Amino acid sequence: MLRSLIAVVFVSMGLQAAELRVNDTEYLETQGLNVLVYQNAFHPVFKDQKLSAIEIILHDDRIATDGDVRLMPTPEQWDPVPHFKYRKRTGNGLTAFCDYPDYKLSYRLEVQPEGDGFRIAVHLDSPLPNALVGKAGFNLDFDPSAYFGKSYLFDANSGIFPRHPDGPMKREPDGGVEPLPLSSGAYVVLAPEDPLTRVSVTSDSGPIMLFDARNQAQNGWFVLRTLIPAGRTENALVWHVRPNVIAGWTRQPVVAYNQVGYTPERQKIAVIELDPLYDAPKTASVLKLTPSGEFKEAFKDEIKPWGKWLRYTYAHFDFSSVKEPGIYAIEYAGKLNSPFRIAKDVYAHIWQPSLDTWLAQEMDHVRVREAYRIWHGLAHMDDARQAPVNHTHFDGYTMGPSTDSPYKPGEHIPGLNVGGWHDAGDFDLRTQSQDAVIIDLVLTRELFGADWDETSIDEKGLYVQIHKPDGVPDVLQQIEHGVLQLLAQYKSVGHALNGIVEPTLEEYTHLGDAASQTDGKIYLEKMGPLESDGIHSGVPDDRWAFTTRSTPLEYDAAAALAAASRALNGYNNQLADECLKTAIHVWDDEHRHAPNLFHSFNTTGGDLESEEIKAAVELLITSKGGEPYRKRLNDLWPAIQKHFMFLNWTAARAIPYMEPEYKMNMEKEVRTYQARADEFLSKNPYGVPITTGAWGGAGAAVGFATQMYFLHRAFPEIIGPEYTLRGLDYVLGTHPVSNVSYVSTIGTNSRLVAYGNNRADYTFIPGGIIPGIVIVQPDFPELKSNFPFLWFENEYVVDTVTSYILAANAADSVAK
Repeated sequence: MLRSLIAVVFVSMGLQAAELRVNDTEYLETQGLNVLVYQNAFHPVFKDQKLSAIEIILHDDRIATDGDVRLMPTPEQWDPVPHFKYRKRTGNGLTAFCDYPDYKLSYRLEVQPEGDGFRIAVHLDSPLPNALVGKAGFNLDFDPSAYFGKSYLFDANSGIFPRHPDGPMKREPDGGVEPLPLSSGAYVVLAPEDPLTRVSVTSDSGPIMLFDARNQAQNGWFVLRTLIPAGRTENALVWHVRPNVIAGWTRQPVVAYNQVGYTPERQKIAVIELDPLYDAPKTASVLKLTPSGEFKEAFKDEIKPWGKWLRYTYAHFDFSSVKEPGIYAIEYAGKLNSPFRIAKDVYAHIWQPSLDTWLAQEMDHVRVREAYRIWHGLAHMDDARQAPVNHTHFDGYTMGPSTDSPYKPGEHIPGLNVGGWHDAGDFDLRTQSQDAVIIDLVLTRELFGADWDETSIDEKGLYVQIHKPDGVPDVLQQIEHGVLQLLAQYKSVGHALNGIVEPTLEEYTHLGDAASQTDGKIYLEKMGPLESDGIHSGVPDDRWAFTTRSTPLEYDAAAALAAASRALNGYNNQLADECLKTAIHVWDDEHRHAPNLFHSFNTTGGDLESEEIKAAVELLITSKGGEPYRKRLNDLWPAIQKHFMFLNWTAARAIPYMEPEYKMNMEKEVRTYQARADEFLSKNPYGVPITTGAWGGAGAAVGFATQMYFLHRAFPEIIGPEYTLRGLDYVLGTHPVSNVSYVSTIGTNSRLVAYGNNRADYTFIPGGIIPGIVIVQPDFPELKSNFPFLWFENEYVVDTVTSYILAANAADSVAK
């Protein structure tokens, strides 16, 4: 009866779907609906990223993912995932061939168009092993943020998707816990009241169960699941899925522009993203805000078609002639977008929250307070234990057959509980990132002054207070904080560490105060788990230090220390001197012994030649043209040419200390590079490099802005300022999918739900910058607006933030 009533309601609303067809890029498509079948595979290291298997894009929202055979109701990120072998067209649909080699389970996952939806069938190569009966099932995960507060209807039951997970849970015989279903039945409708997200599913193979995986882990989704019956092979499990598609639906335009604004004289181009089937207006307007609160038209012009990129068409709206300072908004297709400024000083302060708030709360081994708020207590004072040998960590760190340190696996390494910054939304210390942060901050200080003082940092008292100036530029104190950790590594083990990271998934997935991740007491094996003498305890929660020695990482650290010595000179001369002596020692030591010290299995060091060039440049500048570094740079010129796309800005900084021939060679390479870069950048409508891998491109955009700034400084007659400004525009709103600023609290409309250490609160940290849009393969740019747990779109990362600090200062400089 309920099913019939639902069908009547659907028909009365006049909603229907056209037939799905496999398109040229091998996914099922109709207007308003796409079904992907293993265009994206589970990650080899990070496993389940909510970006794999069968995925549903409905009305341009990827509402479902991970449709595949899973071995538990609500698997967590590192639980077993299927191995994807290959995909092929079968009839009018697609079939993926997959297996679980460790469980002797091999199968085909078939998706075929069917009526106004599609049919999913699981075909097993042989019946389920007895050990998997009652455990293996077909799961399809639905985005929580698309369904919060909406209803679901089962055969004779109904409910509301909860905003916060509220059970039920059951205890397993082994002491673990698993969620129980919220409801179940042979037929389910999700969000019947919302035509944009409504989906119905019917099972031929047993009841469909609805789970809330957030009961198991905060990053979980809502899961529909049916167990695979025992004894079956062909059509072992069959679902009929009916996403509701609004007839004639088209996506609304996105008008992308810099949410902060523009300086009066610079070029101002908004990028308009359009559904190819949308009847786009030919003109757009710029309106100026008056004192009375009205917006009055200041400029109107035709938009200029650009062409197609991925699945959308694009146009440019050039309003560069609008120069009078004030508050403006762009109006297009009947929508007035959020306001922005035109002013000479519009970029002068946009980097400061990133330095004084975001970077401050990422500081490790200190307490951090902001007025009434405690960002975190005194953290990780039990650092660190020697990581085990021959070990690959779930976060990508590796150890080889030797510790490359004086310490045995599991032994405490003294002296590492000082300085450094948490890497991202988690709490590890990745040395390569620490090095990059130090260099970013040094260059910001050297080139732009950066005298901003908004934070008190007391290294002796291990206490940081935000919005409390202490008379010292914050950037100098942050450089000092990073250097303290880097030097501690050399004092403790004699070389740079790959990183310091949590040993277990339970600790690694910790959300909340960094100080509560460990007990802060050094682990002693002889103590019981409840024993403590105030300094030691029997709790083995101390982070692991990954100590495999790597020549590229040594050069990377030497570059950071050499650069830091310049900035710290005059502020902390003793520390500056120690930095330079250590950098020179590392350089000399690597040139004596490098072939014997480099381990090919290390995964955190960069390219050997590139890292040596970076170290040579920083030591050259610090020594004001020291002969050994100048000579080595000349010897490395073929490597500079080889890696010019990545090293050009570093190599350009060496010009004042090199022979005239060096600059002449650089100029030839820069001209060639510019031509190639312009050709590459012309492939998308934004004019910046846009990454296509499984990580958003904010870091690439701000890195591009910085790179082109240094080339502009060295060769202003070749490289103009517009490259740097386009890079800044991109992260502040001129990008695909939306016009939100990627930098939290910067710009009128900025990202306020992000993957920081407070991501479970669906909130933000001021000054953090998210990765931004990813290209869900093959052609869907995505940035989910209200779900923080997709880390590849939303995670703040320390060296991206400081790269933004440098790029923002560079943009302010060239814009003026």
